[in-house]
Amino acid sequence: MTVETTSAPLPPLDFRSDTLTRPDEHMRSVMARAEVGDNVIDTDPTIRELEERAADVLGMPAALWTPSGTMANLVALSTHLRRGDRFLAPRGAHVLLNELGSAAWLAGGMPDPLDHDAGPGRPTPATVRAAAGGAGPYYTLRTTLLSLENTHNAAGGAVTPPDEHEALVAAAHDAGLRVHLDGARLWNASVALGVAPATLTAGVDSVSACFSKGLGAPVGSVVAGSVEFVEQARRMRQMLGGGVRQGGVLAAACLVALDRVDELALDHAKASALATGLRERGWDVAEPQTNIVLAGVADVAATLDALRSLGILALPMAGKVRFVLHRDVSADDVTTALDRIDKGMNA
Repeated sequence: MTVETTSAPLPPLDFRSDTLTRPDEHMRSVMARAEVGDNVIDTDPTIRELEERAADVLGMPAALWTPSGTMANLVALSTHLRRGDRFLAPRGAHVLLNELGSAAWLAGGMPDPLDHDAGPGRPTPATVRAAAGGAGPYYTLRTTLLSLENTHNAAGGAVTPPDEHEALVAAAHDAGLRVHLDGARLWNASVALGVAPATLTAGVDSVSACFSKGLGAPVGSVVAGSVEFVEQARRMRQMLGGGVRQGGVLAAACLVALDRVDELALDHAKASALATGLRERGWDVAEPQTNIVLAGVADVAATLDALRSLGILALPMAGKVRFVLHRDVSADDVTTALDRIDKGMNA
């Protein structure tokens, strides 16, 4: 691969993550007008509104706002697990690879990855049952939780459809396991499948969902479950330093983000256009299901450097180059990126 040099730096096209999306003027104005209160001493009215609306959309009895998706997952795992419990998750799941070992370090769980034998990001129910095992002597590991991820980031934004989700949850429950769903990009799965988010949470004991990935909110996730679960989760959030005060300023942005979920279809279309363009140029790219494009290349680091020299920013993921489409990258930006690759990179 060779890269033609240019005389001046090109304006960057940033495909590194959908977390790069920024609040627009409308979202900022709503944040500025938000009604607020002390969310630790009693409650913040805008956070309460978000939690009630999010719980309804996710089909859960109650929800809890958290500053980040990582905290939402850690709150859930810490609430479900006892120290030394084993939990299962699809190989490459965010809770296994991208949360700095907090599931083991802070939640006290012993992680065990499951192969994707049903498709990208998805184990089969049989794999769940086999991994769950059965009761053993007191000195053996207890498996108590299955943690799913929809969409699966490292599998290229792969979705789990409702029928497979229900079968996985049923297998887990039959084996005596609770189920947590990392739904950081559940909104993308919902839009891609054309079903309500609650359809994709059926039967789970808890679910997290993020507002700062692709929807423009600067901060914020929720973790949802039963009323009793959320009561325990609120205590755990406080232990982890997530008890913010006048958080309604941030929750207001999340409410606006919820109004924009349907717009994620535009990101999916841009991802498909980028994938098609890269394949036409000889790249090894599968058709994306949502907004993440994974490209197989001979040398990931060299390819990232070559792209960077052309003003195209991407990141490594699962041994491939990852491009993430989002509201701050336009369809014209996709065309421009492909043009730069045409002019500047030769295999």
